[in-house]
Amino acid sequence: MGYRQRRVGALVAGMVAVIGVGLAGTAVAATGPESSTVAQEAHAEALVPGTPCTVSTRACVDLESQRAWLITDGAVSYGPVPIASGGAGQETPSGHSFRVYRKSADHKSGEFTGPDGQPAPMPWSVFFADGGVAFHGGDRDRASAGCVKLDPGPAQTFFNDLVEGDKVQVVDASVEQKARAGS
Repeated sequence: MGYRQRRVGALVAGMVAVIGVGLAGTAVAATGPESSTVAQEAHAEALVPGTPCTVSTRACVDLESQRAWLITDGAVSYGPVPIASGGAGQETPSGHSFRVYRKSADHKSGEFTGPDGQPAPMPWSVFFADGGVAFHGGDRDRASAGCVKLDPGPAQTFFNDLVEGDKVQVVDASVEQKARAGS
């Protein structure tokens, strides 16, 4: 998927997050992404202690603290580990119900090249959001193009532990806390 398609997809996703989507698939008025039906359902679930994510998720990302966890049976099974998320204009999408849809151990970017001019490596890729957003190994000193970059060891652990269909939550902890408090 090209840059333009990704940006349009991100714009549409952002619009849906702002207005919300009702159970019948119709737009409903909302005050922000934390007022969507999916977010409200997530806020009704218990949190995994030490994380901003719910017990039904398998991978948790806190964009504020730049940390991620793996969760098994409602408890932290790995982490927290440091991450790097998307930079300005290419932010990592947030949401409560992403799903792992593909994995690729030796993935190469179709959009970005490395310093050598070759497709940028994305080792241990676990794709979970539209536009090719994935957990993958990479240089955490550089912001990603929306992905969640992990050091090599944690990237391999996420790859080995997560399976297609697993739920991923990407949140800002303080926003979650306020939404749960009703603020």
